[in-house]
Amino acid sequence: MKHLFIINPAAGSRDRSDTYRKQIEEVCQLHELDYRIEISAAPGNCTEIARQAAQSGEEYRIYACGGDGTLNEVAAGVAGYDNVAVTMFCCGSGNDFVKIFDDTAPFRDLEQLLDCKEAKFDLVRCNGDISLNICSVGLDARIGTDVSNYKRIPLLSGFRAYVASTLINVIRGISEHYVVQINGEEFDSEYTMICACNGRFYGGGFNPVPEADPADGLLDVLLVEKVSRLQVAQVIGKYKNGQYQKLPKLVRHFKTDKLRIICDQPTSVNLDGELRTAQVVDISIAQEKLRFFYPAQLSWQHSQEACCT
Repeated sequence: MKHLFIINPAAGSRDRSDTYRKQIEEVCQLHELDYRIEISAAPGNCTEIARQAAQSGEEYRIYACGGDGTLNEVAAGVAGYDNVAVTMFCCGSGNDFVKIFDDTAPFRDLEQLLDCKEAKFDLVRCNGDISLNICSVGLDARIGTDVSNYKRIPLLSGFRAYVASTLINVIRGISEHYVVQINGEEFDSEYTMICACNGRFYGGGFNPVPEADPADGLLDVLLVEKVSRLQVAQVIGKYKNGQYQKLPKLVRHFKTDKLRIICDQPTSVNLDGELRTAQVVDISIAQEKLRFFYPAQLSWQHSQEACCT
């Protein structure tokens, strides 16, 4: 068993590469593990490093040392390779995917990550890209992908960066025209945002569909109709807390394995916090699955049950 740690120096509010390198070396040497550490040099480099390890055919555990964007890149690199299991060694701002578990603190403790269990999670195809957590289009996507512009400003890390991005993007505009094809139906309307959930959390604490299950082979999709600026605070508040059922006139919920969004012009697409641009957005459950390992004392199923009670 080989252990590969891929550190993203751009994750979080500042570069903590040296700090994490020291932690990794101390624990791995103590346990006499076969390990190596790689530092990402540019966007997409985590994918390349992870893919090279997967293509070796050797059994690997790969630790995405960063946030959701780092985990997204690593998952994209190993998609389709059964000899690799992946986890997140949290170093980022949001670390939203692992919030499906009943505690996130153990994902910052390498000793606990070494004592692990595995789950097989769905992956999502969005055009030519891979997503593990959440894909979105509209106001939601603009907010989520602009967070990186604010997260390194003093006092604006984590959820505050998301709030700042929300305020700026609400001023820019609330809705756009989309045609959405889903479950054999077509919806042609002005939408504020469209969100396809495999995981449950994003944006530093938004939990739009608490019952979303990353292993059920389905996406939970929310179509949020056009709202006024006066409605935004109320709608986003309920949306953030997973209370979409309380907005039946504004929000439609679907379970599906695929959908298509046709935009009037190239539009921002959020993939696990990473920005893409497209005019036609095809989102579907991928054929590939992801082996994900996590601290043995945790449960993601328990987290799901708790949020639904």
